[in-house]
Amino acid sequence: MTAPAKTAPVWGLILAGGSSSRMKRDKAALQYRGRTQLDRAFELAGRHVSRVFVSVRASQADDPSRANRPLIIDSVTGEGPIVGIRSALAAHPQVAWLVLACDLPFLSDAALAHLLAERDASAFATAYRSAHDGLPEPLCAVWEPKAAVALAEYQAAGGHCPRKFLMRHAARILEPLDTQALDNVNTPEEYAKALGLLDSRSQASAVQLKIQYYALMREQAGRSEEVIETSAPTPADLYSELKARYGFTLSRDQLKVAVNSEFSPWSRKLSAGDAVVFIPPVAGG
Repeated sequence: MTAPAKTAPVWGLILAGGSSSRMKRDKAALQYRGRTQLDRAFELAGRHVSRVFVSVRASQADDPSRANRPLIIDSVTGEGPIVGIRSALAAHPQVAWLVLACDLPFLSDAALAHLLAERDASAFATAYRSAHDGLPEPLCAVWEPKAAVALAEYQAAGGHCPRKFLMRHAARILEPLDTQALDNVNTPEEYAKALGLLDSRSQASAVQLKIQYYALMREQAGRSEEVIETSAPTPADLYSELKARYGFTLSRDQLKVAVNSEFSPWSRKLSAGDAVVFIPPVAGG
């Protein structure tokens, strides 16, 4: 009897090999809240997958903003993000890749958790639909190992656009939870606008929380604690987000929640810096 095929693990790939010609400066080094775009994207992906790499051209491998990260250097000919995606698939053929453009300042943990939870490993990729034109967004997507051969054939036939590839090949396309999450920044004007929008919604939309896990939840999360950035307004919303990310099997009714060492209602308003503990059932008397 043949054993069922294993689903490929997912690693992260941050695309930072562009020339930034419209920005007229390195987009990966743009600062948001004291962190570069590249650092933010790398840390965001790292909260959802076990390993993360940065995609670069050979001429960028020694760049100080990139060299301190694990790199995948372009190994196939051509230009554009298709080269970075193909190079990652070639470097680790048994791995699926959570591919992210480095210039997505509004991308959230919730968006990535939903994307990974809805991943279809039987497709070439799982991607969001753009809120602007309704087309697939290939640079916030999970690319499966099986896409390697089809991408090579597509490029050999003159294709170079990953979006058009997804339009022509089998892909799972998701509706975005947040219509602004995939907005990218290509020009100085767009960068200035993004800074203003982030400033206006920073405290209301995203806060850092310390989360602790015990018993079964610790096993399923693969960690005992972590600090996350989230826009979840209540413990109930937070648990839904984490359940999608880690596949928690306990229902909310089976848990109690404590915030800052005090039992709390699931509807409590969360604030920056809160320490949240989800308490599973305890066996014994």
